[in-house]
Amino acid sequence: MNKNTIIVLICVLGTLTLAGCVQQEADNTTPQTEKCEFSDVSAAEAFNMIETGDIFILDVRTQSEYDNGHLEDSHLIPVSELEGRLDEVPSETAILVYCRSGRRSVTASNILLDAGYCDVYNMEAGFNEWRSGGYPYEE
Repeated sequence: MNKNTIIVLICVLGTLTLAGCVQQEADNTTPQTEKCEFSDVSAAEAFNMIETGDIFILDVRTQSEYDNGHLEDSHLIPVSELEGRLDEVPSETAILVYCRSGRRSVTASNILLDAGYCDVYNMEAGFNEWRSGGYPYEE
């Protein structure tokens, strides 16, 4: 073998050794946790979820909006207070979030995701769609 062939072989062996070390290091790293996302649901889908399963219903409107009508068994935590009251939201059950029209509930859903909740459902058109769809609510 000539000098150039030896140099090429050393470079190839060095590259393969380095690649093996990098792969071994990658195999030993802790896998990243998957980022959760909330799911948008319609009022009809929300109604079915409530009827068929164990779900925590989170109303993120104001007290006066809640007093003018709300879903039965819902828990009022205004979106402006949610980060400070997360201890009131169970982490082991699905959470249905709603507001008047669906905007504040998106914000609240993201707050929940950032806090580590994963089973989060946003009623995308809010209480307006719920009421106009003729679904039951309390006043």
